[in-house]
Amino acid sequence: MTTTAAPPEVAAPRVVRRQASRLHLGALGLGVAALVPLAFLAVFFAWPVGTLIARGFVTDGALDLSGFAEVFARPRTQRIIGQTLLQATLGTTAAVLLGVPGAYVLYRVSFPGQRVVRALVTVPFVLPTVVVGVAFRSLLAEGGPLGFLGLDGTLAAIVLALVFFNYSVVVRTVGGMWARLDPRATEAAATLGASPARAFLTVTLPALTPAIASAASVVFLFCATAFGVVLILGGQRFGTIETEIWVQTTQFLDLRAAAVLSIAQLVVVAAALWVAGRARSARERALQLRAAHTAPLRLRRDAVPAAVTGVVVLVLLVAPLANLAVRSFHTPAGWSLDNYRNLATTGGTNALTVTVWEALANSLRIAVDATVLAVVLGVLVAVVVSRRPRSPGARRAIAGLDAVFMLPLGVSAVTVGFGFLITLNRPPLDLRSSLVLIPIAQAIVALPLVVRTVMPVLRAIDPRQREAAATLGAGPLRVFATIDGPHLVRALGLAVGFAFAISLGEFGATAFLARPDRPTLPVVIFRLIGRPGAENLGMALAACVILAVLTAVVMSLAERLRIDRTGEW
Repeated sequence: MTTTAAPPEVAAPRVVRRQASRLHLGALGLGVAALVPLAFLAVFFAWPVGTLIARGFVTDGALDLSGFAEVFARPRTQRIIGQTLLQATLGTTAAVLLGVPGAYVLYRVSFPGQRVVRALVTVPFVLPTVVVGVAFRSLLAEGGPLGFLGLDGTLAAIVLALVFFNYSVVVRTVGGMWARLDPRATEAAATLGASPARAFLTVTLPALTPAIASAASVVFLFCATAFGVVLILGGQRFGTIETEIWVQTTQFLDLRAAAVLSIAQLVVVAAALWVAGRARSARERALQLRAAHTAPLRLRRDAVPAAVTGVVVLVLLVAPLANLAVRSFHTPAGWSLDNYRNLATTGGTNALTVTVWEALANSLRIAVDATVLAVVLGVLVAVVVSRRPRSPGARRAIAGLDAVFMLPLGVSAVTVGFGFLITLNRPPLDLRSSLVLIPIAQAIVALPLVVRTVMPVLRAIDPRQREAAATLGAGPLRVFATIDGPHLVRALGLAVGFAFAISLGEFGATAFLARPDRPTLPVVIFRLIGRPGAENLGMALAACVILAVLTAVVMSLAERLRIDRTGEW
């Protein structure tokens, strides 16, 4: 029996039809992958937030926009907006100036223990705001180790805490690109007689500009939307748009003012996201997954960046946490483990309804559920927005989708939680008393960071690899498994770590949604701080240490599990 091959004029159209069919299947798969997280975001983010904002503009069932002029004319509003921009600008500037030397030391050179320092630098970014507020207050307050500086309750204290949170954003974003820069350009400049400083300013700095701009815009966004740190360290005196939304919503019940401020905040967020997107695109075009290049640390050559990084890590990052740990062992009767033993109780004068250990167990269960949800949805989004279609319309659609999923970064978690209460309390989605509401809220908070962790690695893949695999007969699923899969694994470990750590420490939305009999650990810490008595304060300090250590362990494991340790996240 013989087989006769089809003539070329017959076989060629079959190949074309097969390739077209695979392209249609791939496009359909991407559409489904985008539809699922879009539906989730529409129901659990756009609807609650939109409903809350709309309530501020509806009077007696009719649209009323007079609130804009009324709210913006208030001196209090003008002061709040000015303070928000000032704090964000100062925090961003300081984070960039201190973070660039750190990016060099932690990503461009190598030294023993570097991986541990990287994990340590990452921990503050995912620490609960309650923990950081308590740590800086105990460090800077009168009687604290740095109380003589007189910074407690000042703008400087808030800026230091903002840099504490966002230092790792600059270090990782700039360092991830710096490690992949071709060193031959700098070496050529040195050969031609340029000093190290001149070579940096004329060769390295221009190449790093996209990464620095991307990091600065994201840090500005985080600083402008900071909540817990500003509330604890600055109070009403140094309030921002974020804290003012909470005040107007929970204390004054002025939804119109909160809605106007939410719109103002969204404008700032949209501008920051636009700048970040443009800078990120420029950075990713230069990245292209080049092999990382490092050189051994030399104290003579690298004395200045090493000294700056050492001071920042020890004084700004380690000192507040170390002081918190030391203070947790201090009791009115002296140094002991009583504060930790009391974690098995409900506090002085029954300040709590559950023990701290029970609250920690609740936090762990909720964080697992939130992590699974955030990672699954985040990977779907990252797969879609990492594509680079040839059509200008498709490229604009993907850029818009990317921006949509970044919006939760700039919307108050308090607004999300309060929006849940007023929208998800009746059929067909009566979830107000359900235990699934808190993991959903925490997944919304963690989702943008999961996307930002996974997407750069997928976007750096050369599209021609996928096209070649499809041409050789691989279907969409096989192309994804063989081309995208190995790169996805590189970032997945850190994505899981970020989602889990952020869920553990989320406080804004959880404060609205947590049931009295099932509080999370951050909610319990906040309750202990608000209760009088040395026993309750000591328990709060001990609980903060437990939460900080758990977060550090999670991030350390995430760093060890991922394969690629040179990327942005």
